[in-house]
Amino acid sequence: MGRPLLFKRHVLMASVSTGLLSGLAFASPAGAAQDEETNVQNLPPVEVAAPPPSTTRRTTPSRPVARVAGASSSNRPKTRIYVYPTSPGTGRGLDVDKVPSAINAVDASQIKRTGSLNITDALRDNIAGVNISEVTGNPFQPDVEFRGFVASPVTGTPQGLAVYQNGVRINEAFSDAVNWDLIPTAAIRSVTLVTNNPAFGLNALGGAINLQMKDGFTYQGAELDLMGGSFGRIQGSAQWGKQVEKNYGVYAALEGLHDNGFRNFSQSDVRRFYGDVGYKAGDSEFHVNMGVAKNDFGASATVPAELLDKYWGATYTTPQTTSNRVGYVNLTGKVDATPTWTLEGTAHVRRYEQKLVDGNPTDVGECTGDATLLCFGDGATPANGVNGLQLANPFAPGTILGEIDRSSIRSTTFGVSGQATNTDQLFGHDNRFVMGTTYDASVTRYNATAEIGAMGENYVVSGSGVFLGATGTPDTGLAGPVSLRTVNQYNGLYAMDTFNVTDAFAITGGGRFNVARISLEDQLGTALNGDYTFTRFNPVIGGTYKITPELTAYAGYSEANRVPTPLELGCADPNNPCLIAAFLVSDPPLKQVVSKTVEAGLRGAKELNIGTLGWKIGGFRATNYDDILAIPVPGRTGFGYFSNVGRTRRQGLEAEVNIKSPTFQFQASYAFVDARFLDALTLGSNSPFADGDGNIQVSPGNQIPAIPRHRIKVGVDYAVTDVWKVGGNAIFVSSQYLVGDESNQYAKLPSYTVFNLHTSYQVTRNFQLYGRVDNIFDRRYATYGTFFDTGALPNFANGGADFNDPRSLSPARPRAFYAGMRVTF
Repeated sequence: MGRPLLFKRHVLMASVSTGLLSGLAFASPAGAAQDEETNVQNLPPVEVAAPPPSTTRRTTPSRPVARVAGASSSNRPKTRIYVYPTSPGTGRGLDVDKVPSAINAVDASQIKRTGSLNITDALRDNIAGVNISEVTGNPFQPDVEFRGFVASPVTGTPQGLAVYQNGVRINEAFSDAVNWDLIPTAAIRSVTLVTNNPAFGLNALGGAINLQMKDGFTYQGAELDLMGGSFGRIQGSAQWGKQVEKNYGVYAALEGLHDNGFRNFSQSDVRRFYGDVGYKAGDSEFHVNMGVAKNDFGASATVPAELLDKYWGATYTTPQTTSNRVGYVNLTGKVDATPTWTLEGTAHVRRYEQKLVDGNPTDVGECTGDATLLCFGDGATPANGVNGLQLANPFAPGTILGEIDRSSIRSTTFGVSGQATNTDQLFGHDNRFVMGTTYDASVTRYNATAEIGAMGENYVVSGSGVFLGATGTPDTGLAGPVSLRTVNQYNGLYAMDTFNVTDAFAITGGGRFNVARISLEDQLGTALNGDYTFTRFNPVIGGTYKITPELTAYAGYSEANRVPTPLELGCADPNNPCLIAAFLVSDPPLKQVVSKTVEAGLRGAKELNIGTLGWKIGGFRATNYDDILAIPVPGRTGFGYFSNVGRTRRQGLEAEVNIKSPTFQFQASYAFVDARFLDALTLGSNSPFADGDGNIQVSPGNQIPAIPRHRIKVGVDYAVTDVWKVGGNAIFVSSQYLVGDESNQYAKLPSYTVFNLHTSYQVTRNFQLYGRVDNIFDRRYATYGTFFDTGALPNFANGGADFNDPRSLSPARPRAFYAGMRVTF
């Protein structure tokens, strides 16, 4: 055991009916826990029992029965194929060369290669169009942007991507936010980013990120992974899976992490558990899986550029803490009712809690005529307490005041879904028909308070026990307590059919009908009360054509929608703005967002002497109607409102080439995203180019901020010997306009290029050492930028002078070193 073993290099030769050739992967020691081998598109194989040969073309064959590769329930010959999800169910998807959209997938080995407990890192490294922005300033809560659409943990960010875990939508009920930190990364079997498909329901404007988790049938053995490094990082994960007597499978994963962060007050703690128990009998399969997480984060905001010039780890106003808690249970079942009909069903319950503490500047100060009382910014409007009376001023003369805003979200979600798949031939041609329905109901309680405090020279707000109440004047915005109960009910009915016109040509058509009802119940009054219903049918049509066995063309058109969230509906009045992500004030109606997308491209694969070559190139155009934007109120830090802003367009090109062999893996990609406003707008902004009223004029054709136009990624992994592997990757992201510069008048946030290295050494068949260096050239760059009110607080780092640079940025992590070990059983 003390001597390195020479592992036998082997190749998974998979018969692929779609014409995408065999999958190749680095070998793992036999008998030890290992991730599944995948094909050149990073898709795990599905094993099917081949149907008996039919005597004529029009004889309906017995449908191939899909199961996880390696599991056996029949003596019929087996073959392996690669499929892609076309609906939220957990069952077998569609053969990849029949999918009329781009193929984007990440497998478990790619996730492991990042050495990260963030699934977002693997998405960034391996999917051409994905870009990561640390809007919150914390690496465990990033924004994921794809084709100009965002899935973000930041409450108040318009969400344009749907996210599913084992067929269950996990966009949170109150704001559609996606808390990436709650996803158990070690337990992920595969990730696909499905585009141009309305079957995934609400928020799938730019696509749906579909997470499939491991279970005891797809993962056997045990693994312990420990890693530590820069900025006090200590992390560990353990997973175990076992198949018991062929019919039962058990899987569990446990993850923990502590990181001090490179910024002041930026400690992070992550604790997650995921488990699954499965049962198989014949062609039926049932699972119950559950998960819990308890995570705490600090330093969740941008920082004035002038403070970063002094110290890269600076923070602006604190405290800034986020606490996320989740617990969920999912039941899934799949039954092959007949040789050509498969029935699936899911039921789930999810409890989510979030608590935010956010230090901010405040508009409250001593009154102009009476310094013993507190007023709002004009010095005359009384600042009332929770009892409705004007607040006395308990602070010493000359004290700079701040505000500690606290909010909590408690959501309980229940849902059920059902899906039926039929593969009977139609008019003598192969055909696949899927229909399904979903129902989700959520009850959320939202509460917020604001406490006035003293601002220290380190920008820390010290609480005083003085809490704001309603001001009673609409134009000042409510800064007092909020208590709101919301109920979301989302129904969906979808159907899709893929018809093989010939063996080479397939067409797909269908659609989804969405019904959303949202009720708001103000617990402190009536201002927030409202009841809204939104309906929409979203069609899809597309086709694929296999030009040669190694080349496939695809094209498709689809529509998708997202409805305003309870948060957006509760903060939509420009005459009565609210502190976004904290205080809601009124509920004028908003329209739902509708996106119409067309995409087309080519993809293929070819066997070469050095391995399997895979490539793809495609273009897309998505036009949003009645897009929703968060609009700031100039001169009032954090205050704003949500509004429909007309049409926006996102279009671009994605290209990728990759090579897989037992000893060498290479991947290079380029993505171009052009995102623009199509209608003229007047928006509030803290931009230095704003007019006297604090507004900027947006013209048709102006670029949408925070969306870089160019992304280039290159990655290489090479097995120097049978036990030593080295690799690295580089990511280039082009410049982008700052949020608040929708008129495109200010200088862009600069582009950046980051280089990373990693290596591993297999000491024994069960013991591996590994290490990585992130940002090896210690590049200082920002992933996100906006404007801030330069007059809200003095620049304490410059003797209390005024700020001159209006930019507020999210600094990226400096060079970091990590080392770890992995033990498998």
